[in-house]
Amino acid sequence: MDLFNDLREENRLKARPLAARMRPRTLDEYVGQSHFLGPGKLLRRMLLADRLNSLLFYGPPGCGKTALAHVIANHTESRFKPLNAVAAGIKEVRELLTEARGHLEELGERTILFIDEIHRFNRAQQDVLLPDVEDGVVILIGATTQNPFFAISTPLLSRSQIFQFQPLSRDDCRTLITRALSDKDRGLGNQNVTVTDDALAFLVEACDGDARRALTAVEIGVKSAFAPENARPTSPTPLAAGKGVGEVGSSRVLFDLQLAQDSIQRKVIEFDPTGDTHYDTASAFIKSLRGSDPDAALYWMARMLEGGEDPRFVARRLVIFASEDVGNADPFGLVLANAAWDAVEKVGLPECRINLAHAVTYLATAQKSNASYMAGEAAAKDVKEGRTLPVPLHLRDKSYRGAKEVLGHGVGYKYAHDFEGGWVDQEYIPTDAEYYQPTDRGHEAKIKARLEELRKRRKKPEGQK
Repeated sequence: MDLFNDLREENRLKARPLAARMRPRTLDEYVGQSHFLGPGKLLRRMLLADRLNSLLFYGPPGCGKTALAHVIANHTESRFKPLNAVAAGIKEVRELLTEARGHLEELGERTILFIDEIHRFNRAQQDVLLPDVEDGVVILIGATTQNPFFAISTPLLSRSQIFQFQPLSRDDCRTLITRALSDKDRGLGNQNVTVTDDALAFLVEACDGDARRALTAVEIGVKSAFAPENARPTSPTPLAAGKGVGEVGSSRVLFDLQLAQDSIQRKVIEFDPTGDTHYDTASAFIKSLRGSDPDAALYWMARMLEGGEDPRFVARRLVIFASEDVGNADPFGLVLANAAWDAVEKVGLPECRINLAHAVTYLATAQKSNASYMAGEAAAKDVKEGRTLPVPLHLRDKSYRGAKEVLGHGVGYKYAHDFEGGWVDQEYIPTDAEYYQPTDRGHEAKIKARLEELRKRRKKPEGQK
């Protein structure tokens, strides 16, 4: 029976992909997330003190959320019960919680309940977890690619510690690839593979911080190289020192740049037009424009478009930006932004990228002023919060019968064009508020000089300080 079970386990292990086989078993084997798992950092301190509370792991795919949950289970020697929120319902959750409660009461053994894609649970399903999470019956580890502040219920959030995972660094990915190529028990150490420096550099860059994607590419490349139709010439001579990693024997597979390029798909840009990535990338785009960095603005725009963002969204943001952040420092910015929007509507993708790049580079390098935007906001605030001001009689409409003769509308109004310079001193609002404060930048410097001259010439309304 033991032999049969060993055979089954061996077959299961063979069927598992390389990324699953190379999953770390201890904290020392774990790679990445040093900002909370490094020496002296919060999660490592919690583990060393054996004071683990429920956790929420939030981050992109392939950055080690599931792997760390397994490591924690091994480290704490707790029962580990995985569950995928896509396939599980309330019934399965209740059964696991009942089972965990029994183990705790009878054996004193706590259970780590790992729920992958926990954001897929609705509020009712999440609420089922609350009593046992609060009582410590289970240590919940939830993994999600969605912002937990939007995807997870507030009561569950308040009982959990949130750790945000980052994509793996290039060095982290390089470590994982070389480890997989040299590991003879779980990896490809027995396959006699040599990987060149340029192939390794390509994989490290192309995997985009996703360990699963990197190791899958390595496994595909190695296995396909051994296939008869793809067999490459073998060589009894090792590569020059420092030119590759992996075991070199009497014959080897040379994992070169071409094989690396053939083994990995074109990367998929992580971009949800309705989720966090949309708002974060749009924010970075606008802030780069505001910071006069055309290179950064072009990159974030390309990220949005490559990820499937509607180019009309980008065009609308440019039109808003042209008035909000460029304003009268360069009035032509709004004209160009509107022209770009018009071009997007008429041309469409992919060519409208050219028009958008034209507008982005102009607006990013234009002189900046938010004075007109701030003036509009200040006036709106006074309208909403201050006393409603009456329209002065001389400015009121006198077009209907009795308006002037009976009501006095328009009486005393001075037509500006009848005066020298097209300007005349008269009251237009019964207050001395000065909302618009032009800057000294770009064209607005001329506006400022003109406005200062007019404000000096204008008489203060009677009774005003």
